[in-house]
Amino acid sequence: MAKSLIEELPIIAKEGRKEAEDILERLSSNKKLCFQTNEVVLPAKDTSGTFKGKNFQEINSGWNNRLIYGDNLLVMQALLLGDKASGLESMRGKIDLIYIDPPYDSKADYRTSVSLPGVSLSQKPTVIEQFAYADTWKDGTVSYLKMMYPRLVLMRELLSEKGSIYVHIDWHVGHYIKILLDDIFGKENFVNEIVWSYRSGGASQKGSLPKKHDTILFYCKNSNSFNINGKIERQYLEKPFMGSKQDANGNYYVDTILRDVLEGAPFIINKDKIEQYNMRPVLNLSKERIGYATQKPEGLLRLLIEIATNEDSVVADFFGGSGTTAAVAERLKRRWIISDIGKPSVLVMRKRLIDQEVKPFLYQSIGDYQKEAFNQSKLFKRVGDLSQVILCLYGATPFTVEEYSDRNVGYIKQSRTLVIVDSPNKLTGQATIKRAQEMKNTVLGGGWNKVVVLGWNFAYDISQAINIYKDVEVLVIPPDLLDKMSNKKQYDLLIKNHDIRFSSLQYLTIKPIEKEKGYEEREEIIKVSLDNYILLSPDNIPLDFKDKEKLISVYEKDPLSLIEYWSIDPDYDRETFRSTWQDYRENTENDNDALHCIYCASIRVEKKDKRTICVKAVDVFGFESMVIKDI
Repeated sequence: MAKSLIEELPIIAKEGRKEAEDILERLSSNKKLCFQTNEVVLPAKDTSGTFKGKNFQEINSGWNNRLIYGDNLLVMQALLLGDKASGLESMRGKIDLIYIDPPYDSKADYRTSVSLPGVSLSQKPTVIEQFAYADTWKDGTVSYLKMMYPRLVLMRELLSEKGSIYVHIDWHVGHYIKILLDDIFGKENFVNEIVWSYRSGGASQKGSLPKKHDTILFYCKNSNSFNINGKIERQYLEKPFMGSKQDANGNYYVDTILRDVLEGAPFIINKDKIEQYNMRPVLNLSKERIGYATQKPEGLLRLLIEIATNEDSVVADFFGGSGTTAAVAERLKRRWIISDIGKPSVLVMRKRLIDQEVKPFLYQSIGDYQKEAFNQSKLFKRVGDLSQVILCLYGATPFTVEEYSDRNVGYIKQSRTLVIVDSPNKLTGQATIKRAQEMKNTVLGGGWNKVVVLGWNFAYDISQAINIYKDVEVLVIPPDLLDKMSNKKQYDLLIKNHDIRFSSLQYLTIKPIEKEKGYEEREEIIKVSLDNYILLSPDNIPLDFKDKEKLISVYEKDPLSLIEYWSIDPDYDRETFRSTWQDYRENTENDNDALHCIYCASIRVEKKDKRTICVKAVDVFGFESMVIKDI
């Protein structure tokens, strides 16, 4: 008979505590995680005509707000370590508030809707997301709680002594999460159970009443150091109300932190204050809505952040979602760190922050994915086992242990080709390609004619890497391969027929760059125009067959419509990309077309004899391409 959740909880706590201890112990060793800076985002979007970048204060070695793509378990480890390359000291004990809104229910549909001209597609999660979600829900609530425990421990390590955490949860697992929080933070550090009750949503279902609230569990790190900082404000009324008082002039008022208590009452005079803390769910017609399913209202986050922090406090959110935490923290003059494992989520957040015209921030990803457990299929116990299958499907022979110890490497004898299979939990980027180039000359004495890297997920710098290391061919493993290998029958057919296509990455082309005289003697105008977006194979895209057909129909007529956003660094130093100019879909201030970017940019820059221009484009599925031109 299976154990009940009550019986499982001590085991979950014991295993989670051990996992967290092992992680923290490894952080003191030489094996370190680091951040890769995809770009310095200068939030200046194109509106119309000739664009001159704003005079932004340069990103420096001091504090920089950060949007991070990656598994939050790894993100938090990197934050604990610090990252000198991007000017980040260890964040251990330095974050004043963490708000998280983790997924609630194993039945959630993690697909993302993508709108293109004339069609709507349903994008499956990336391979990295598939692994994360499968691991989170493979044993239902038990595996969910196992996922959360070590993450909550690392969050406690990151909090300052006066810091606190809000865990936003609902009825599915909220009561179990509270037990974990009591164990990790101490029952004595429990501050409040905040009930966010909403009038809309939560329809009645057969056999139950409507579910009309979420729970926000509020803990501090140290009750002796913690202090609620929310401002007590006076709300004036037209006439007496429950609990109201009178000031010296005879005016009726109430003192409260929770302004939303009064929302909707006919007596409120200063309704503008109430509007700032509107905590209704973000519905279809809400002016805040940005199309993200689990988006939370800014008024709710505003209240929570003001209660627990002061100006210049560091606020973090490791299940970033639609980016409400960062958006509100910016408005309240707090510093922020936000992350998510979903590429669609990161694209939504980046766009939202640019629309808000926040201060420049770093867009980063985890540079080295260390997680190597492969749990997606019972057919494979380790990633190395999967790599051996991929090598065979490509037509390569795996090395024996005696020949070469790395199980992710094989060869094709006739053509003297070295074949490397990257991990499905890893981003294949420039570091991987450089290492492949070196292996061409070192593995078994070198002498290989060619080296091929087969990857699942790709870092922002992959296009640049391919241009630098021309001896390395990079091919994409189809993201639906894991589905095809999900049962023994499909797996046997795949091995027998080798019916799989490894294709090249997409890439961007631009037209010749033009230069004109500027409006002032020291200026010049550069004109950059997109030419084409080459989608080499729809098999690279995580879509069902019917949606792939729709994609092809759009691509054949309008390939550039696949571009989600593109940006330009007119003075690229070949290390850090600075998005001085950018345009993206849904920016309708320049063309009134929400489904297309504009494809020509005119930028006023300081005149130079020579300059390197870098153009970066990201498509609607999150694939990145770069073009570098010297003029």
